[in-house]
Amino acid sequence: MHESRLPQEHPLHRPRHGGRQLTALVCALVFFAAPTLGWVFGARPAEIENRPLAPFPSLGDGWGFFTNMSQWATDHLTFREGAVSAADGVSRGLFGEPAPLGQGKNPQGPVGPAAPDQEPATDQSSGFRKVLEGRGGWLYFGYDIEGKCVPARPLDATIAQLNKLRSVVEATGRRFVLVVEPDKSTMVPEHLPSHYAGKDCSTQAREEFWRRMPAEAGAVDLRPALRKAAEAAGRPIYPKLDTHWDGEGGVVMARAVAEAARPGVTERWTTERRGEARSDADLPPLMGRGKAEKTTQLYALRPDGEHDRARPVDTDFRKPVRVTSEQGPGVVPERTILLGDSFSIITSRYLAAGFADLTLMNYVDFAQKIDAHASLLADRQVVVFSMVERNLVAGRSPLTEDRVVERIGQVLRANPIR
Repeated sequence: MHESRLPQEHPLHRPRHGGRQLTALVCALVFFAAPTLGWVFGARPAEIENRPLAPFPSLGDGWGFFTNMSQWATDHLTFREGAVSAADGVSRGLFGEPAPLGQGKNPQGPVGPAAPDQEPATDQSSGFRKVLEGRGGWLYFGYDIEGKCVPARPLDATIAQLNKLRSVVEATGRRFVLVVEPDKSTMVPEHLPSHYAGKDCSTQAREEFWRRMPAEAGAVDLRPALRKAAEAAGRPIYPKLDTHWDGEGGVVMARAVAEAARPGVTERWTTERRGEARSDADLPPLMGRGKAEKTTQLYALRPDGEHDRARPVDTDFRKPVRVTSEQGPGVVPERTILLGDSFSIITSRYLAAGFADLTLMNYVDFAQKIDAHASLLADRQVVVFSMVERNLVAGRSPLTEDRVVERIGQVLRANPIR
């Protein structure tokens, strides 16, 4: 006999639907029905973590079909952005601290339209946070700190692989250029909090990295030029709420890459401010604050000192994007490929002005599908690898994997530059 059918005075009697059960059922109904009804009436889930929404898992993924289902269900929950913002507001209002949102296992990092940088998870229990709140409302990407304190590969091994990559490229008559984009925490450390997890170990790792990387791996050190650009602008050139540099950083990198490809080519380059662009800052959504706007300074770039050739470029670098420009003074004539990351988004409009024939692609996508994309290198005379500091210091660049280096070498040896 079901317990609900027992006499009420019986010690085992329990109503089929008690008050607590009814409350739970109503809450469950609201939880599932509200998003569903919202979807029916046009509401759609939004990308609030600077990455595409997780796709529906494939049956071909094996057990991955079940393990990836949770992320898909979470991403596609309608009104999720409002719920995250509400939770953060309640936590700050009642407890005076941010809600621990997005601090668990999440392999994504802040990126632009290009493919994600594949940063590893940030575990709150270790003391590291996905977003570090600095003084005056400044935000920093937490992996700037964690990657330096908990590297996946020793710096010695990373430098050895980069030198191997350089040898593979230069042995076929090509020019090799390695550019490191400094972390925001490296260039604008004055707004970091006084105390935070990993302060000592990250500082030590950062100093060692910048002492060794230019000297031992031949990396282009952008820091002096970035500091000079910040002084000229009269402000930091990394925005308050975003982990990438502003337009000044894009100009600095474009000039450095052009000089490395053909020394002296930028002697006639002139720049001047030319409007602004507005977009979403990448760090607030990672901590449950919702979207916030950032302003990027745009520049005119005249390679010959007269004609502005800076222009927007298709920045979906998950696939190769080729841009061409008329040859002339101040323009690098060599056919060039740049395998970069999300910092290349802002830089691309200035690279387009300074190179006659340039192919751009995100290095993560290039490496993941190396067999399909390695042929892009065949006719290139200059090969540029551009990577953010945090990924290199942590030893997490896919371009340094043996499989990728080996495949690049095969293609280049089969197509030497004479």
